[in-house]
Amino acid sequence: MSTQDAHTHMHGLKPAIDPGAKTPRGRNVDRRTPEWVTGLLFVSPWIVGFLSFMAAPILMSLYYSFTDYPLLEPPAWVGLGNYAEMFTDPLFWKTMGNTTLYAALAVPFGTILALFVAWLLNQSVKGLVFFRSAVFLPSLVPLVASSMIWLWLFNGELGLINVAIDGVLGPLGVRGPNWLGDSTWIMPALVLMSFWSIGQAVVIYIASLQDVPKSLYEAADLDGMPPLTKFLNVTLPMISPVVLFNVIMAIITSWQVFAVPYIMLGSEGGPDRAGFFYTMYLYDNAFRFQRMGYASAMAWVQLLIILSLTGLTFLASKKLVHYRA
Repeated sequence: MSTQDAHTHMHGLKPAIDPGAKTPRGRNVDRRTPEWVTGLLFVSPWIVGFLSFMAAPILMSLYYSFTDYPLLEPPAWVGLGNYAEMFTDPLFWKTMGNTTLYAALAVPFGTILALFVAWLLNQSVKGLVFFRSAVFLPSLVPLVASSMIWLWLFNGELGLINVAIDGVLGPLGVRGPNWLGDSTWIMPALVLMSFWSIGQAVVIYIASLQDVPKSLYEAADLDGMPPLTKFLNVTLPMISPVVLFNVIMAIITSWQVFAVPYIMLGSEGGPDRAGFFYTMYLYDNAFRFQRMGYASAMAWVQLLIILSLTGLTFLASKKLVHYRA
């Protein structure tokens, strides 16, 4: 018996197992769990949830987009029939036009307004915390509640917006329009309401503005730059990555608008369907007309449109966005 074995025997201890030791048959003994197995066990709830609630529905919708699926009957394969039908569907093109117009107005004007408000809230003024909270608070209000509030604000007869317009411009013969009852004013009303939820973008812009090095502003002051030139040549390039992020998020949000026009204008989108958007038509096909196959095809077209717009935004931003080294 070796000295180590004798010492272990005297103290009543069992000898430790050497992970690299070999059994009488020559095989290594290693009872430790591999690290990759432990890692998989830790993330397994997420993997199961992703496969069950994300991957599976995505693949099923892709399959349904090539079928005629009325929900109550098994899907029947139609190939590219659903996609071909879109080219001859006037309501599809109506919603495409409405959504494109809404995005073209809401995204740039909302970005400019959010930047301007963030710049104002980045100044040293009294009550800054109150004003920042007041700007961010509307983004926390549920869409249903916001829609009901704006439904009354846009009322053509008793709405506060028209009351203010009549009070200021009434002597000049200018009257407030019938915002939600006139097809001409529905889109401006919805775009105006979209500015109600710029609080999240404003908070992100404020954080990025506070991260701009003060030395750059000091150098600009020494060069005698006016405030607007300083903002365009110093501030905007430094926060351009954040602007790109918010623009992409605004594009995605604008192409998925649904709850607000659905609540304020109903399922038809108001007079002449001026407020009938892409997602509303997708919802109608899926759950009102029970055309899940056509709705799935519309969903994939919508995804391709958003991906294309995002890609074009990235390409256009190569010379406009400046990343710090």
